[in-house]
Amino acid sequence: MGLIIDVVIDALIDSLKILPFLFITYLIMEYLEHKTAEFTSGIVEKTEHLGPLWGGLIGVFPQCGFSAAASNLYAGRVITLGTLIAIYLSTSDEMVPLFISEQVPIMTMIQILAIKALIGIIAGFVIDFVVHAYHKAHSRSANDPVRIEALCEKEHCHCDDEEDAGFLGIVKSALVHTVHIFLFVLVLSLFLNLAIELIGSENLARLLKTSPVISHILAGIIGLIPNCAASVIITELYLDQMITLGTMMSGLLVGAGIGLLVLFRVNDDKKENINITLLLFLVGTVVGLLIDLMGITI
Repeated sequence: MGLIIDVVIDALIDSLKILPFLFITYLIMEYLEHKTAEFTSGIVEKTEHLGPLWGGLIGVFPQCGFSAAASNLYAGRVITLGTLIAIYLSTSDEMVPLFISEQVPIMTMIQILAIKALIGIIAGFVIDFVVHAYHKAHSRSANDPVRIEALCEKEHCHCDDEEDAGFLGIVKSALVHTVHIFLFVLVLSLFLNLAIELIGSENLARLLKTSPVISHILAGIIGLIPNCAASVIITELYLDQMITLGTMMSGLLVGAGIGLLVLFRVNDDKKENINITLLLFLVGTVVGLLIDLMGITI
């Protein structure tokens, strides 16, 4: 019974952490949908080329909520694929709080955060370049149209009924979206936390101490767990000197908190979601392996 209570408490805490981010994100998106749809499309077209830069920099803040917000923004095509991946790669989740609690030197933290941000920014720009080149080669528009209304249809929030209701209508629609996603994340977090508790961090540590290539793959798989607990496990193993810097980076680069969980909930194209997950995993694990092969240490 004690285990169940701990799992429920941890799931509630993880889910409650993202509530402010979800609500603010949906509030902004609802306002854009109701008030400035055409203007927003123009802004996105003008500023999307800097998206990966801002995404990489914003993502380093130690909160799961940014990746969740990014997933919603991408589902509404407010940001590009490159910007989404940049945020996913740079997201630090619980790494910074753990570093602070273990009194890790400030310069070490800055270096690791800078590496994550730089990798996210570079990968984001490369991905957007490739996507634009592909669209151009196939005579397609370089920019996907903003489609925030698709989220409204999926969540059945009756946004169209609120068009004349002003700010209160926008708030109501944002609350509906937020509650739906919160409940979805809470339920899955319960199952994920229970699975992690049953497997045990010691068993995960033993798996990560196998061959170098396998350890990076396993770290990436752990990073894919849509829960802040993944970053906690990987960071603690690094602080205990049980894994290398590159192995830690493989897990933390792939680890996007509950961002992927939200993406699969709000983005209808499941094939695209799987491809994004594979792309994130590939970039994270390959970069982590390269860090070790180049002998980089901090």
